[in-house]
Amino acid sequence: MASYHLHIQGQVQGVGFRPLVYRLANELHLRGWVSNGVDGVHVAITGHKRDVGVFYREILQRPPHNARILNHSLHKVPDSDDPDFRIAESSSEGKPNLLLTPDLGLCADCRTEILSPANRRHHYAFTTCIHCGPRYSIINQLPYDRENTTMDTFEQCQPCLDEYHDPNNRRYYSQTNSCLTCGIELTLLNNQGKLISRSQDVILSLTCAGLAHGKIICLKGIGGFLLLTDAMNEQAIVTLRARKCRPRKPFALLYPSVERIKKDLEVSPEEEEALKGIEAPIVLLRLKQGAKPEICLQQIAPDLNRVGVMLPYTPLLALLMEKWNGPIIATSGNVSGSPIFYEDAKAINHLSSIADFFVANNRGIVVPQDDSVIQFAKETQRKIFLRRSRGFAPTYVRHSLQTEEGTRLAMGGELKSSFTLLSQGNLFVSQYLGDLETFETQESYSHTIQHFLRLLQASPEKVIIDQHPGYFSSGLGRKLAKQWDVPVQAVQHHLAHFSAVLEENQLVRANEPVLGVIWDGTGWGDDGAIWGGEFFTYKDFQFDRVAHLDYYDHLLADKFSREPRLSALSLCKNIQEAQVLLRPKFTETEWGLYTKILSQPSRLQTSSMGRFFDGIASLLGLCNKTSYEGEAAMYLETLAGKSATISSGYVNLAQHFTLNSFMRLIVKDILQGVSCEQVAHNVHVCLVHWIGNIAARENVKKIAFSGGVFQNGLLVDLIQKRLCNEYDLYFHKQLSPNDENIGLGQMVYDNIQESLTRLTHQEVNKHEIVTI
Repeated sequence: MASYHLHIQGQVQGVGFRPLVYRLANELHLRGWVSNGVDGVHVAITGHKRDVGVFYREILQRPPHNARILNHSLHKVPDSDDPDFRIAESSSEGKPNLLLTPDLGLCADCRTEILSPANRRHHYAFTTCIHCGPRYSIINQLPYDRENTTMDTFEQCQPCLDEYHDPNNRRYYSQTNSCLTCGIELTLLNNQGKLISRSQDVILSLTCAGLAHGKIICLKGIGGFLLLTDAMNEQAIVTLRARKCRPRKPFALLYPSVERIKKDLEVSPEEEEALKGIEAPIVLLRLKQGAKPEICLQQIAPDLNRVGVMLPYTPLLALLMEKWNGPIIATSGNVSGSPIFYEDAKAINHLSSIADFFVANNRGIVVPQDDSVIQFAKETQRKIFLRRSRGFAPTYVRHSLQTEEGTRLAMGGELKSSFTLLSQGNLFVSQYLGDLETFETQESYSHTIQHFLRLLQASPEKVIIDQHPGYFSSGLGRKLAKQWDVPVQAVQHHLAHFSAVLEENQLVRANEPVLGVIWDGTGWGDDGAIWGGEFFTYKDFQFDRVAHLDYYDHLLADKFSREPRLSALSLCKNIQEAQVLLRPKFTETEWGLYTKILSQPSRLQTSSMGRFFDGIASLLGLCNKTSYEGEAAMYLETLAGKSATISSGYVNLAQHFTLNSFMRLIVKDILQGVSCEQVAHNVHVCLVHWIGNIAARENVKKIAFSGGVFQNGLLVDLIQKRLCNEYDLYFHKQLSPNDENIGLGQMVYDNIQESLTRLTHQEVNKHEIVTI
């Protein structure tokens, strides 16, 4: 007999690791204990060397489904006299050093139980086990134990305690365990906060009755409140849009089952797998050809050919959909420009003018989260994150940063904000936190940063920000750095994008050059211009800007991003024949004012590819003013997907690409009556050929893509179709190509610069030795 200590690090708490270790140890007749610590899972084992080896291999090869093991070590210790194997009390000593487990969607076993009349959890709306339920959103401190979560106020009844202490039960040491007798209470309130009912069955019945009468229900989920209404009731949707001040932005749908989804929408195997996954994201799906969906599609996703869909990811939603048995709108419970509400009193206060009724509960939410959103490119089925939040955040697995242990905070960007924290060698990328344009969103962003720092007992030794002087995130970063008396480092926006995609694809230490194609809407450039259509090369820790979309005038500050007609006007500045297309988009007063502004010298310049796409959408008559970010580009992608015709003129243009010649060809085709679908498709094709020509010119074989423009699934498909045989292509994997990856990129870029500095010092020292 010999005794050993096993230490396992990573995403190993809240996933059923201790129960698995306990059962396996008993099967092998090992003695000792297993315990959660702030730095992972610790196991003391005593037994025959062969049995310990079997135990160790089994743990590593078949860990719990939702676990992510990053590090593990086994070493011999003095002999122990433990009489058996047990789960020991968790230790809170030391500094936290582990990944945080995301919230997990409803598992199949729990779903079966809540729908089974004979089960004691029949119709219990907060049923969970070690495989599912809230984690990240309810934790106050580490390690992950019930008393450190918002479940600490719920005392388990005897049947629940029996399950909790039964090694053969899947609720063995399940920290969120509860039932109808001892668990979370559901309440139905009117929009003045007056109690209507506390009976779960009554609440479900009245909620369905409300939906049937076109009412809007505000329901508390895992990460915050959702606004629900009947997806087949046109007037209810019109009312929701009016009350929420959301004229055209698409709504997500909640369906009862995949089978029901398939009646209305196309579902690929990859999309079905994502829908059914434990992360339970919203997945953008295409309309089924020939189908006549019952949903009010034009009101749900105006002028688009896809709709965001998800399955019930909580027991409450599963019970509601079982009773309703049809699609409903399920959109974030917020007002325009604000983050999702997650506290009952604030939700009722701010959303009472939108919702008719509130379905709340008395389990607290510590950190709010929106639903995650993904899509799959039609032809290649490449997964593209549009929003990374519930189910995925804040996990980032296996980074390649070369740094000493310590803490650094990267603040991210301004739009689609998220931040990145490096602590104890672990990397955390926060959930999507919204656009930092309102006080409420700024408060939520700051609150989440402080929660992370408290949870991980982290004190940043450096703060990294975007170089844009006006970003709230950058201003807060400078303020925090001053408060902590630590250095602050600014990173150019597009180099952060490039660094993020390099990191995700393990290319930071690539032994050959990489071309970065970084296309988005806006980012402060090193020359004072607004960049956004950029090409960089990366080699030996050094970046070079090798090409960009030709500069054009950036007009009227933020108005430029909200009115695609202004982009069209700027792009066609020197094209006289375009006036026939442009003038109807403006009043006479506007035309006189804007053309006068355009004729004046020394204005702000931009290479924005995002605004270029906006301008083309306006020229094609799709959108002159937007009501939500990305609207014009989505219409353009939808239109372009209706054509497959490729014009040789656009392919030839890409050989000697200039923005002026590109715009002249586009205007010419529109005026000559070429279909809008064909023009839109050819614009995409020309850009892809331009990428190939730049890559050939720079003599690279690896191309990496980042920036919000690469949320365009058609563009991604065309890139892979045209370039995959000649080049190695790299896209984001765990993160979105949009500005949600900026924080990670800032962290990586800063680390690259430190690596370059170390190499430079090594070369200097080497030279000095040779000289001597």
